[in-house]
Amino acid sequence: MKKFLFCLFLGSTLALHAQQIPQYSQWFWNQLALNPAHSGIKPCVEIKTQLRTQWLGLEGAPNSGIFTFSVPLYAQRNKYLSGRQGLGFKVERDQIGPFVGNRFNVSYAGHFNFSKDDRLSVGISAGIQQWGFDKGKSTTLVSDPLVNESNSFVAPDAGLGFWWNGKNYYAGFILGQLTRSPWTSISADSRFKFHSVLNGGFRMVLKEGLTFMPNAILRFPPKGKISADINLILDLNNKVGVGLGYRNTDALMAFLQVKLKDQFSIGYSFDYVLSSVGRNEFFSHEISLSFSSCKSVNTNQTSCPLF
Repeated sequence: MKKFLFCLFLGSTLALHAQQIPQYSQWFWNQLALNPAHSGIKPCVEIKTQLRTQWLGLEGAPNSGIFTFSVPLYAQRNKYLSGRQGLGFKVERDQIGPFVGNRFNVSYAGHFNFSKDDRLSVGISAGIQQWGFDKGKSTTLVSDPLVNESNSFVAPDAGLGFWWNGKNYYAGFILGQLTRSPWTSISADSRFKFHSVLNGGFRMVLKEGLTFMPNAILRFPPKGKISADINLILDLNNKVGVGLGYRNTDALMAFLQVKLKDQFSIGYSFDYVLSSVGRNEFFSHEISLSFSSCKSVNTNQTSCPLF
């Protein structure tokens, strides 16, 4: 019965052209997962991964995972406006009921400093996405030739991103799924839809070693409801981060990140679901791991890991 109800819900979602890309609660700790402009933005190698289980316990609920790799391409910079470059890689898997998606993207970014602290970054990404449909995980009331067999297809993927940051703030704008490829082997009327994302945040030093960092994101799915997150994070000596967040009409979120041996970090977030899909019964969990080859900073001086 749960499987049937979920498939009915999924069908309604697709008909309304709702969001087709995964969303993560810990997006602010892995900007490259969103924005190709973050490729090689730091002078070191960064490797990050996130695993998300949404509505745990609901049969057919979304499960997502992402792996990102960022490396700078060094170029001599004699003045502020001369550019630096960066390279990024992203591998992602997303499963929703009978649908399974895999993405692989390579991204390139140019970084231009207008002053010591003010920087503009522009990035592009390109790759492929493979989507499949498993008939064994679907149920319909009437016979449907598109549901009576499993299908899969491969399509191109592309994105464009912009990023601006100063010493204590940042703003990003992302355009995703620019190719709008049709789902030819699954449905003649379905296709990937254009998405856009706007995010930003700033840093407030409360006292030495203690930083308050509000972050916000707006996701604009095609013809769907705008998804908005507001997160409030406290960072202690660049070692421990804790926070709370809210996603409109969907969830209250709690965050914890701990830095291990300077270069490794582990993060966890819990979503208390407010929507009718999982209220008081199905909750969402997300865990992240990261590695950075950046040299450790003086913990007596609060810094922002995003910049």
